[in-house]
Amino acid sequence: MDYNSLLKQISEQYQNMLGKNMVGIYVHGSIAFGCFNWERSDIDFLVVINEPITKQTKIKLLKVLTDLSEHAPPKGFEMSVVLRKYCADFIYPTPYELHFSNDYLDECDDELKVDPDLAAHFMVITKVGIVLYGEEISTVFGVVPEADYLDSIIKDVENAKEDIVNYPVYIILNLCRVLAFIKEGLVLSKMQGGQWAMVNFPEKYLSLIKSALENYINGTEFIGDDDLQIEFASLVDAIKRGGIICLE
Repeated sequence: MDYNSLLKQISEQYQNMLGKNMVGIYVHGSIAFGCFNWERSDIDFLVVINEPITKQTKIKLLKVLTDLSEHAPPKGFEMSVVLRKYCADFIYPTPYELHFSNDYLDECDDELKVDPDLAAHFMVITKVGIVLYGEEISTVFGVVPEADYLDSIIKDVENAKEDIVNYPVYIILNLCRVLAFIKEGLVLSKMQGGQWAMVNFPEKYLSLIKSALENYINGTEFIGDDDLQIEFASLVDAIKRGGIICLE
């Protein structure tokens, strides 16, 4: 089963469950960027609704995804349900009604929760998002401040020096897309961030970036150097200080 078939089933079932309360379903992530890889990507989408939903409805929405998980890619689904008012008048970090991913299953309680990642998801939707069902993106999503988007994507690399040895591909490519936004205001996928870095970073880092890209795209073995990786990750310190990053 391909991701289009899975999304179609999800859309049909969610329409039945949410009815007129549902504004739309919007696909982001690697599918929207056109770089989806079944073995290394998840299926990312947002569900926008008008009014809060009950615990019973939340459980039904989650069950749709758990029932389909055996047919999903290894990384599964990442889904958030958000109220329209927060899409139109952005708040950071952004409140949400429900969240599901392989690493996190919402407890379905009534406590208001927030997720900094939603700033990045909203920004991607406004740039390259796909309407799976419902209203056009421009009528639902307002402006995401650049500072909030940057803070959101920096959180993916804030522990870069500690994490890069164990998770080199994830950290390297995420750091590349952070720097692409800082330098040129580009909103990119991890893969696109790595490709941008291959023509913008100093030569000494190119072997690391190339190896990370090849692993991400083709699943080849990542070949790196711990000392060089830690040096590469130290760029995040300058980002946190708001310093000017020199890539010469």
